[in-house]
Amino acid sequence: MNDKPIIEEGQKFPLTIKRLGINGEGIGFFKRNVIFVPGALPGEEITAQVTNIKRNFAEARILKMRKPSPHRQTPPCPIYDACGGCQLQHMTYSQQLVEKRDLVVQALERYLKGTDVLVNDTIGMEDPWHYRNKSQFQTRLKGTKVIAGLFAEGSHQLLDIEQCLVQHPDTTIITNAVKRILEELKMPIYDGKTMKGIIRTIVVRTGLKTGEIQLVLVTTRSKIPQKELLVEKLKAIDINLVSIVQNINKEKTSLIFGEETITLYGKDTIHEELGELAFDLSARAFFQLNPTQTVKLYDEIKRAAQLTGTEKVVDAYCGVGTIGLWLADGAGELRGMDIIHDSVVDAKANAKRQGVKAKYVTGTAEKWLELWSKEDFVPDVLTVDPPRTGLADSLLKTILNVKPERFVYTSCNPSTLAKDLQQLTKVYRIKYIQPVDMFPQTAQVEAVCLLERK
Repeated sequence: MNDKPIIEEGQKFPLTIKRLGINGEGIGFFKRNVIFVPGALPGEEITAQVTNIKRNFAEARILKMRKPSPHRQTPPCPIYDACGGCQLQHMTYSQQLVEKRDLVVQALERYLKGTDVLVNDTIGMEDPWHYRNKSQFQTRLKGTKVIAGLFAEGSHQLLDIEQCLVQHPDTTIITNAVKRILEELKMPIYDGKTMKGIIRTIVVRTGLKTGEIQLVLVTTRSKIPQKELLVEKLKAIDINLVSIVQNINKEKTSLIFGEETITLYGKDTIHEELGELAFDLSARAFFQLNPTQTVKLYDEIKRAAQLTGTEKVVDAYCGVGTIGLWLADGAGELRGMDIIHDSVVDAKANAKRQGVKAKYVTGTAEKWLELWSKEDFVPDVLTVDPPRTGLADSLLKTILNVKPERFVYTSCNPSTLAKDLQQLTKVYRIKYIQPVDMFPQTAQVEAVCLLERK
């Protein structure tokens, strides 16, 4: 029986915002009901109006601001409200860092009630703007004009983004120039409703250290009209454009890339450097979107790993090998695995390029950890950086069984981190959690958690 007082859609009431939610919305409580209010900040007193009632909470909007937060500011982006790509531009950056730490604390309260965990202050950026090294903008036709950008939050309306304050300026300049060229050549632009047209997405990635730029046109088929002329015009956009690539995605899907990639001009990859390491990045290769903060994040992983030069290190979910290679100079032996074979191929090539002796294999972490433990190889240090869903149950069981001495868990989702820690604390002690702000102006927060075997 639910003894909570019933609230109704349209109902208005005064509300004090207590905390920030995982998606950047304000959280308040009205007669024991949890109320989520987009755009509201902790400490604010508002008049709220209920817009939606869910099973365990209600959603409301700000009807009247009665007492604004001292940390509220005017969002500098003109399409901030419509876009939804950033959630926190209306909050000062110093306070964003405070609230991101609190998101980690909230998750721990939910899943590890009564456990005393040291959560350090969030590591932020000196300049929290123009940090994203890659943009992926969908294209559409608006009359005769080619537009490219992101879909307005919760809609099928594409916003034409001419300027983005979190994108590296090079990605914006290239994208805008490509739009004009597609328009000039009257290229057939993809229509999401009819599935007609050819050009569907413009992807631009820039090497922050090297200045090299790669442009990817995602198309619905391999044949592009006026291909030679198009490539000539694209080449002329910028001297640093060293790779122009076509990726073919014929499916009706929200996924950006298809399986087939053709190099139209220049190199297959662009070169990028991260600290002392160098990487060649193909169109579909995963690479951190904020290289400046990635160096800080990886340094925190290294600090947590406490390597002395003799340890056996396993980099699970290794991707192209970045984390393992960052740790390699302190490791006695390095191994890694990933379920994506192309990533493993890249990881091997990257290790070879750095002169690092490492063993990379394709398959799940649980499969290989179990197999290796039977061969008497148990890592002293295990490092993982899983997707937002956290660790698979089968991997959690394997870790609790194999019991590496130290376990460095890097997470991009405080909720799934805390949920996994519930299981891991059966065998491990949480030494500390270090939040790192990889995506300023958004509600996302990364965290490095050091676990030591009890």
